[in-house]
Amino acid sequence: MESPAIERLKPEDFLRLIEKSRLGKLKIYLGHAAGVGKTYAMLEEAHRLKSAGVDVVVGWIESHGRKETEALIGDLEIIPRKKVPHGDTTVEILDVPKILERRPTVCVVDELPFSNIGGSSNPKRYLDVQELLLAGINVITAMNIQHLESLHDTVLRATGVDVRERVPDRFVLEADHVVNVDLTAEELRERLRMGKIYPANRALAALENFFTENNLNELRELALRETANALDQRPRAGTKSPTDVSEKIAVCISTNPVTTARLLRSTSRLAGRLNREWMAVYVRRKKEDPLRIPSDLQRQFIQNVQLATELGGSVTVLESEDVCAALLKYCHENDVHLVVLGTSERKWWQFMRPDVLEFFMHHAPGIDIHIVDPNN
Repeated sequence: MESPAIERLKPEDFLRLIEKSRLGKLKIYLGHAAGVGKTYAMLEEAHRLKSAGVDVVVGWIESHGRKETEALIGDLEIIPRKKVPHGDTTVEILDVPKILERRPTVCVVDELPFSNIGGSSNPKRYLDVQELLLAGINVITAMNIQHLESLHDTVLRATGVDVRERVPDRFVLEADHVVNVDLTAEELRERLRMGKIYPANRALAALENFFTENNLNELRELALRETANALDQRPRAGTKSPTDVSEKIAVCISTNPVTTARLLRSTSRLAGRLNREWMAVYVRRKKEDPLRIPSDLQRQFIQNVQLATELGGSVTVLESEDVCAALLKYCHENDVHLVVLGTSERKWWQFMRPDVLEFFMHHAPGIDIHIVDPNN
């Protein structure tokens, strides 16, 4: 069911949004686990829109064998999936060209975090959805909170699950409408016991592993918080947009692929809570020249640069042998009033050079420091 405290726009409000722009509007049903009712809610809305005379099609729906969900598809028009060869078998993918050719007013696309397999024009389904939006097609989609990029480390710590398929925060935050589909942990576990989510042979294992009461409560809280966060960032009359806020946040990054990724996610979440623009700053010394460092390290650094942009930040690379001075100068010149730094365990010989954290604590009055332990 939809949480009344979070769901603030009715379907007819979403319909009015559709009429305001030539670009497609995006509505995301956000849940915290399989079985909360995201797909069911999408199909119900599709029927409401169709009844109102809107041209609606289904591009992709995953019923997972649930009879009540399959029955709800009813007479909705379905765009056939595209079949492509993959090794010794054939796989199905969202047929983006067919949807673009059909040009409906609204297209329902389930499983937003899905990674496409060969034969698709885009590696990720959220990029398929983006292509539809750019063509002026409105999209209703769904995802679970654990697939949000900036929450990867948080979810891993809380549940022990390493979620591989992830959606950039900016994609969710830029959605026109985010709806939280909510169920209590006990209600969800009861649905699981009744065989409404997985077959009986999978239900018991699920109850003992991912669908524990603790895991579900953790994820539910994250889903509620993120939906509220998305709503809080919507522009309101008489208020400044995020780009109007002059004070910015900078995070100091390195070539360490693991700690840098965690720092970027932490900074993205902090910037979202404070409604600030943020940037990742890397000060490259001569010994870290791309031609001097190992190719795998350089490749991982480039991946983190891409991650920063996907999380909504920008990236600046400075050239200097004095890391501390270069960072401080950058902050002064770019209205940075909050710096995110990671803790580090230095070897004894590294104490011969200045530590960035110590330097900013003593030489950067007016700049706040947010310390993150990237190892936790």
